[in-house]
Amino acid sequence: MNTTANRNGNNLGLAIDVRGLNKHFGDKHVVNDLSMQVARGEIFGFLGPNGSGKTTSIRMMCGLLTPDSGQGTCLGYDILTEADEIKRRVGYMTQKFSYWDDLSIRENLDFVARVYGMPKRREAVERALEELGLATRSAQLAGALSGGWKQRLALAACLLHEPELLLLDEPTAGVDPKARRDFWEQLHRLAARGISVLVSTHYMDEAERCHKLAYIAYGRLLAQGTADEVVASQRLSTWSVEGDDLATLSAQLQGAPGVEQTVAFGTALHVTGRDAQALADTLARLAGPGRRIEQAQTSLEDVFIHMMSGAEDNMARKTREAS
Repeated sequence: MNTTANRNGNNLGLAIDVRGLNKHFGDKHVVNDLSMQVARGEIFGFLGPNGSGKTTSIRMMCGLLTPDSGQGTCLGYDILTEADEIKRRVGYMTQKFSYWDDLSIRENLDFVARVYGMPKRREAVERALEELGLATRSAQLAGALSGGWKQRLALAACLLHEPELLLLDEPTAGVDPKARRDFWEQLHRLAARGISVLVSTHYMDEAERCHKLAYIAYGRLLAQGTADEVVASQRLSTWSVEGDDLATLSAQLQGAPGVEQTVAFGTALHVTGRDAQALADTLARLAGPGRRIEQAQTSLEDVFIHMMSGAEDNMARKTREAS
């Protein structure tokens, strides 16, 4: 791969461009033939269940982990041979808070700036404190911070060296809704400045705020595109049923013509399938009196539950093969 050519003109619009990435840990195929592109200045959501290979994929894309096979570039640099160049230009925020509880916010940021060897670290620390709204709390110990403020500190540390790409691994896990909203407002401000963001999340409201999405399950990429494109690609028909004893109705619908999944959403039951006519006929026959039935817009959550139900656990497959 000619990465020099990439930097001099080819794929300048892409922050990440990887093809055919594979990774095994022992006999488990953790990432299976992953190909993905992330544009510069784009917020790209990376979704999937726990153990699906998201973190491993992110680490391969930024040169922290060498794939068994495949190739690609990150910020125009080869992920196999130029990992050090990538690391200098990427900010990586792990799911686990990894800063020092017994240091203040300012001291944590100053320490990180020293690690990077930044020549104007004090100016960089002050800038990060102001941009992330941390200046008034700069003397507070990190160990005394709530989840939302720890999240801000971690993001500030990632931005100290002015990276071109942020890799965020479930950054809002365990954070309250307001802090999550504020965090995403900040991500969109960063994207508007041209910083690319690859973020893994389990939250559907966050997924809908991404410019594009990819869904991975058990090492395989199942879908990618805008939220509307991902929903449309599955060609699902969804109906909402309200009324009494929906648990009994859900059991009756299992395996019925046209019904591929039933999921409770508050006081309603979402019934989904790809054969729209068969699904409508089944609901007309089984729903019965006293229940309100209406066609609903298929949501991202409907789609992801559907894709997950059809994906095969790679560890379960290995167990069957060994037996």
